[in-house]
Formats: sequence, C-alpha cells, structure tokens
Amino acid sequence: MAYDNILVETKGGVGIITLDRPEALNALNSALIADVGQALDGFEADENIGCIILTGSAKAFAAGADITEMAPKSYMDVYREDFITANWERVSQCRKPIIAAVAGFALGGGCEMAMMCDFIIAADNAKFGQPEINLGIIPGAGGTQRLTRFVGKSKAMEMVLTGHMMTAEDAERAGLVSRVVALDDLMEETLAAAEKICKLSQPMVMIAKECVNRAYETTLAEGVRFERRMFHSTFSTEDKAEGMAAFLEKRTAQFKHR
Repeated sequence: MAYDNILVETKGGVGIITLDRPEALNALNSALIADVGQALDGFEADENIGCIILTGSAKAFAAGADITEMAPKSYMDVYREDFITANWERVSQCRKPIIAAVAGFALGGGCEMAMMCDFIIAADNAKFGQPEINLGIIPGAGGTQRLTRFVGKSKAMEMVLTGHMMTAEDAERAGLVSRVVALDDLMEETLAAAEKICKLSQPMVMIAKECVNRAYETTLAEGVRFERRMFHSTFSTEDKAEGMAAFLEKRTAQFKHR
C-alpha cells in the first residue's frame, strides 16, 4: 500500500515505518498519524512480522505536532473530535514490540510518540523535549505522564515548564532511552535488536511486553500477581516445551509461535 506521509518496508521479520514529511521536520498531522495507524494494523495482522521499528530522518524523528493544523482549532473543535485520543495512542496499543530509532529532534508530539514505543535507541545527535509551554499549551499526548515515569518528577518538570531539551547522553542517563549509538550506526543497531526479538517466540514476547507495561499501571503486589499468572500460562505452550528442550539438548530453539 502506498502512503503519502510515511515509508513502509520489511526486512525479514521486521516491519519498518519511516516518518516522511521532510519539509516539516516530520511534524505530526492527522494524515501522518492515520498512515502510521494503518501501517501498524498491517504489521499486526502479518504473522511473519515479529517486531516493528518506528523512525524518522537523520535530522528529525519528529519535531512535534503540526502547528499549522492545530492553530485554527478551538476548545470545542478539539473536544468534540477528541483530538489526539482518537488515533495517536495506536502506537502504545500495538501488541507487537515497537522500537523507536530516534535521530535528531524528538520534540513535543515526537517525543511523546517515541515514548509510546517499547524502547528507544537514540543516535548521538538526538534531542528530546516537550516545548509546548512556549506555545501557550501543555503536552497532550502523554508528555506529562510518560516522561515523568521515565525520568522522574524533577527532570520532567523542568522540561515541561521550561521547554528544556535533553541530549541523547542525558536521556540515556535518565532512563528515557535504552542506549545511544553513533548516527551512522542507528538503523544497523536497531535492526539487530529487532531481528533478535524476531527469532523468539512471538506469543512470549507479547506476554512479556504486557507484563512490563503492567508495572506502570498497577501496584507492585498486583503487578507481581499478574506476572505470576502469565508466567504459569506459558507452561501450556508448545514454545515453552521447545525452548526448554533446546536448552537441555544444547541446540537453537525452533519456535512455532504457539
């Protein structure tokens, strides 16, 4: 399928979505968000895809939401259409793992979209920020919530209240990104991580993702109880039997994803 605002390709079992509005530093408008949602729907339905990469350009992952689209909107406009809620959260709702490969600017909605992914690998030129306060608004796609969970109250408060940008190195130290790599190595390193995930049992990967996400949504006791029950459920699968047999027989497991 052809898209106007993104590029979509597959490499083995990895689905790759590249934001492609270079004239606007990949600013996120409704058409682009709709394209991303459709591409994710396709990858979710494709049994051959085990992991997804979301990326942008060397200059910008995404420089924020499209101000030209937002500026004319009134309170009633955004309230009645439930602006952002309707489709932006599709990234966070994907059951298959999504890795954000971030280079350049990830600001406002761009930072929020990266945080919706399961983890972030950042190029050494990446910059993260929530500058919405400079526009007379606040973050609206999870910036005050996910950022605080990732980097803590003090750093998040400074970024949200002042528009301060965090470098890739600072983001790694704060726990916002999993690691920082050279810009020229970004896609190679991200693909290597995605391909490693693709070799594993897809149901186990989805279960593990669900368990980690539950840690942010419940108490420790309830989270551990959920994890325990999901752990027990894995013992009913063919992949559990294959994985343990392969370990004992000192061979590579051949998962059937069931």
